[in-house]
Amino acid sequence: MVAGVLVMVSGSGSWEQTWLALLASVAVLGGVVLVLLPWALKFWRDLETERAGRIRETERAEIAAHLHDSVLQTLALIQRRAGNEHDVLRLARAQERELRSWLFQDPGKEAGQLSDRIKAVGAEVEDSLGNAVEVVSVGDTAMTESHEALVQASREAMLNASRHGGGTVSVYLEVSDGRTEIFIKDRGPGFDLQEVPEDRLGVRESIIGRMKRHGGSASITSTPNGTEVRLGMPALQPENAEGKS
Repeated sequence: MVAGVLVMVSGSGSWEQTWLALLASVAVLGGVVLVLLPWALKFWRDLETERAGRIRETERAEIAAHLHDSVLQTLALIQRRAGNEHDVLRLARAQERELRSWLFQDPGKEAGQLSDRIKAVGAEVEDSLGNAVEVVSVGDTAMTESHEALVQASREAMLNASRHGGGTVSVYLEVSDGRTEIFIKDRGPGFDLQEVPEDRLGVRESIIGRMKRHGGSASITSTPNGTEVRLGMPALQPENAEGKS
């Protein structure tokens, strides 16, 4: 409108008429904006409300689908196995673990973290042997080849603790700038490592030997009140440090 008015009055040669026409055009545009602004705001609010409603509806559908696929089916299994206390406990803990993971998962978190692998191994041991495996982690780090050896040694220690401890297995993971450590504890009767037969390689090779081969350390403290396996892995291997120096 401003451009049209300017074209019409530009031939008159009068700047006074031109400025008056420009001012009138701006006034008309201001009036149009004032008239249309409430409608535009209402349209925008309605659009945002509809978008929020679609998001909520999608979230409700996702929650309903997840509850149907996991929680409700697990509850049905628990009802059918109500007479087996061991199975009921195992199913309930597995469902609790899965539901917590689903509720508190971080979509922006990178995959392949050490804490995720340790928790997955603990869940595997718990599901296979039935005894609870409680994992607590402080700090985290991305998986490497050395950390894979640490995970496998931890798995063997958890299996031994669950088999011979006969109760809850406690796993504590701590990651600092210079070192990664994992503690696996049980409350079983304990054992003497020197009395373990030579052909039993689970502790000697799968735990102690594996950690040494990958530059880590493993120590076992066993008393009549329980056993603790301590696994440690430095953050930077010596050969890597030499290569970077």
